[in-house]
Amino acid sequence: MSQPNAIQLLCELIALPSVNPELSPYNPAWAGEQRVADFLMAVAAQAGLDVEQQPVAPNRFNLWIRICPSGPVKKRLWLAPHLDTVPPAHPNQLRPVIRNSRCYGRGACDTKGSVASMLAAMLHLAHHGTRPAGVEISLLALVDEEYHQAGSRAVAASGRRADLAIVGEPTQCRVVTAHKGNAWIQITTRGRAAHGSTPDKGRNAVEIMGQVIEVLSHQGQAALRRRSHPLLGHPTLSLGCISGGTQPNIVPDCCTLSLDRRLLPGETAATACREIQRWLHQAGVRHAQVANVKPVPCPPLATPADDPWIRQLMKAASCNQPAGVPFFCDAAILAASGTPSVVFGPGHVAQAHTADEFVTLAQMEKATAILCRFLTQLAA
Repeated sequence: MSQPNAIQLLCELIALPSVNPELSPYNPAWAGEQRVADFLMAVAAQAGLDVEQQPVAPNRFNLWIRICPSGPVKKRLWLAPHLDTVPPAHPNQLRPVIRNSRCYGRGACDTKGSVASMLAAMLHLAHHGTRPAGVEISLLALVDEEYHQAGSRAVAASGRRADLAIVGEPTQCRVVTAHKGNAWIQITTRGRAAHGSTPDKGRNAVEIMGQVIEVLSHQGQAALRRRSHPLLGHPTLSLGCISGGTQPNIVPDCCTLSLDRRLLPGETAATACREIQRWLHQAGVRHAQVANVKPVPCPPLATPADDPWIRQLMKAASCNQPAGVPFFCDAAILAASGTPSVVFGPGHVAQAHTADEFVTLAQMEKATAILCRFLTQLAA
């Protein structure tokens, strides 16, 4: 029986909902990665590939699909996309549609396109190629990337290591060696409540937050623009949510502001919080507390591009230089635990999470061809 190609696999995957169960709105008919994992295991079994499940949470597991070497394992390669998606904007997104040389559907580019192209390349190698003499090749299909990255964190905690992980995300088939980290920072201003008719008797927490916003928008943004990374550009700060007060005739005694801070290599959530506190102190803003509220660390990625396998992948992709992306993903988690990691996959991140998410068929074919070339070279 002929092996399914990447576009056929992608259509099958889109039709199998795998919405992260931690994301709202929760729908039990859509939630969880189990349906997609079952499909992948069936395809792998038909191709004679080894399969392993790694428990992560109740009814959720990472899936390992392996091409074992013909001899002892000397090196390991992981192709590591994630299986979960954000919720569909409408139920029709769970029905794949091919139109105008694009495949539409939830997860098409983030990241079922990567799952399909990576599995198709492995199937091609298993069906047409020679098993590598000493390289174990695994499709490591991860759960929970869209929430807390529990899948990649479970791999890191298990002590498993590889010589390279190619993490599947939409990069337009560029080889990405750097991505930004992410911190969610909450600033709380404290005032003193008073009757609205006598505001001089209180201390207005919303007005203090206005001073905070002024500092972040001017001194803060100027400070961030003064630093840069060759692949990632500037760190960023985006004000996301604000809440304060209870009703108009009460001077508010509390106000909270939540912001998104994208980190460059060398920065951490803790250093970003301390920097904001310093800006506020220098501007004379008092009664403001700064805290990191992201429950797990989301560090930046900075992988040296001189690794022989990374150079080989770049050559297969016709990339003269590595690229950087502003988003955070599983790559940094795997890299921090000792597995050199890059990011690669079909599609553009601008289409991710949108109401008309798509990946072009040309990108799917290109990604699969690049991975086939790379895996065949490893087996040579």
